[in-house]
Amino acid sequence: MRGVVVKSTGSWYDVKTENGEVVKCRIRGVFRIDDTKEKYSNPVAVGDLVEILNEGGPDGWVISAIEPRHNYIVRSSPRHRGARQILAANIDQCVLIVTLIQPRTSTGFIDRFLLTAEAYHIPTIIVFNKTDLLDEKNMYKLESIAQIYRQIGYRVLFVSALKKLGMSEFVEALRNKITLLAGHSGVGKSTLMNTIQPHLHLRTQEVSRITGKGMHTTTFAEMHFLDFGGSVIDAPGIREFGITDFKPEEISHYYIEMREVLQGCKFNNCLHENEPECAVKKAYLAGKISEERYTNYLNILQDYRANYRHWE
Repeated sequence: MRGVVVKSTGSWYDVKTENGEVVKCRIRGVFRIDDTKEKYSNPVAVGDLVEILNEGGPDGWVISAIEPRHNYIVRSSPRHRGARQILAANIDQCVLIVTLIQPRTSTGFIDRFLLTAEAYHIPTIIVFNKTDLLDEKNMYKLESIAQIYRQIGYRVLFVSALKKLGMSEFVEALRNKITLLAGHSGVGKSTLMNTIQPHLHLRTQEVSRITGKGMHTTTFAEMHFLDFGGSVIDAPGIREFGITDFKPEEISHYYIEMREVLQGCKFNNCLHENEPECAVKKAYLAGKISEERYTNYLNILQDYRANYRHWE
């Protein structure tokens, strides 16, 4: 029997079959062996198309095969050093929910997510939530940040789940698409989903007054089917987004504005720091690449130096 994985708890997987039934499944040991070889912390991801069979009894359902993935998006596993975590598989797009305050989402986090999505050829929409909380000064800052991403081709939306602002545009962005919904804990992913699909009754929680950060409400990745067409994979809140599978000289290839000028660099493995005749550095100094994005790029290189000594 064929189905799609709609929820992952680590040990059990909810699979929605072709006849609409949802059954709980285990995975066969062979997947865990392959998982170790490939260094994935999760062998099966929400969005995977799978074959299942019943080996006997109500708890006898197992995932016997995983169909080839159309695509997937990963990050470095927060719990298993050197391993990768698949956030979702077989998706049409990512929607990154970010907030300027309560909690603050840094452009460094945004850029790490975007370059990973670019590497896996998955388009991303950036959605700024909680705009109702912003005063005039912060709205100006928000517009400045949004303009950075609009100029290089990303679609940016302003919404407020609490005040139900921008909801029609948000709905249209999701309609008839399979979407990974990602962002920090506390940015309002669950509240947004409850606003456009009230019957979901997803649990929400306020941002911690002590830390200013969000507290996890979505514990496991889960797919929700939308009344107006399409589905959303709601991922647990991401504190840090560790990139993986990149060589340092490849990182700039997934910065849209850098990719346009790379051919002008003197060296094929140019890191765009202090190399001579660097087209990326020249574009930055000419104002064609934002200081914010270029600084974040350099910070990512520094992280590689700190964590992956073998490439020095």
